[in-house]
Amino acid sequence: MKEFDYRKAPDVAGAVALLDSDPDARYLGGGTNLVDLMKNGVERPGRLVDVRDLPLDRVEATADGGVRIGATVTNSDLAAHPLIRTRYPALAQAVLAGASGQLRNMATVGGNLLQRTRCAYFTDVTSPCNKRAPGSGCPAVRGENRNHAVLGASAHCVAVHPSDMAVALAALDGVVHYESAQGPGELPLGWFYLPVSDTPHRETALPAGALITGVTLPAAPVAARSRYRKVRERASYAFAVGSVAAALDVHDGVVRDVRLAFGAVASRPWRARAAERILTGASADAESFAAAADAELAAARPLSQNGFKVTLMRNLTVAVLSELAEEAAR
Repeated sequence: MKEFDYRKAPDVAGAVALLDSDPDARYLGGGTNLVDLMKNGVERPGRLVDVRDLPLDRVEATADGGVRIGATVTNSDLAAHPLIRTRYPALAQAVLAGASGQLRNMATVGGNLLQRTRCAYFTDVTSPCNKRAPGSGCPAVRGENRNHAVLGASAHCVAVHPSDMAVALAALDGVVHYESAQGPGELPLGWFYLPVSDTPHRETALPAGALITGVTLPAAPVAARSRYRKVRERASYAFAVGSVAAALDVHDGVVRDVRLAFGAVASRPWRARAAERILTGASADAESFAAAADAELAAARPLSQNGFKVTLMRNLTVAVLSELAEEAAR
């Protein structure tokens, strides 16, 4: 591992100033992803700026009925918080599905949003990878790609984003708040992650050196009936092969409101807007749910080893929405 300087941030402004003066620095929260990448030589920062003790560790109701989640809230505390469990259950479920208890105790909300892909070519510094070394190529396009993208990929990168939490936040219209040298700012989850395009090494729209300070979720009655379902290759801690975050409001058998996002199928959490449009005003039944899933997945471009993901995501979407509709009918 490369030698690095270590600084503890005195406050938010001080943390931003430290990174603004040193482009080779990185923020350190729980370190559950960054430290692993440093050990592998994928990340080689010259300085770590520890932000764990900044006063960003609270979950609070907002005046408009939403919730604000501080960037240093641990995943364990987020999943256990009563406001999250009652108003946004899909988010609590996603966090609990995302890692082992030990990792959840360390990992932070801000760090979770910024975690890097688990593509084996990315984490192996002896392999080409456009995300790690721009212009070197993407061997996954014709290589091992079973767990890779079927939506929104490009010839330059077919890796998927690994976060479970971010998929739920995308479905629930989360907004990321940050502080930069130019002042505070915010980015809706839909704009936070950049399309992979021909620059897969540019993963988010955060300004250089910006520090995530929190995430807000708007008031959304539909979110109270929401669910996160994850398919993985083993029941114990593992990254998703495919996942769905969904919220559904049904009245007299008709869908009044729906939120839907897919995970582990694209370089970013995939908000299923086409499916949402088809479902709004439609009958809340398996036929409608399947038609909506098919419309969303019509843009899928499977690779040589992951065509099964299209069928998996269709079936998963129908199953989750059907369960939510049955609950609404009770």
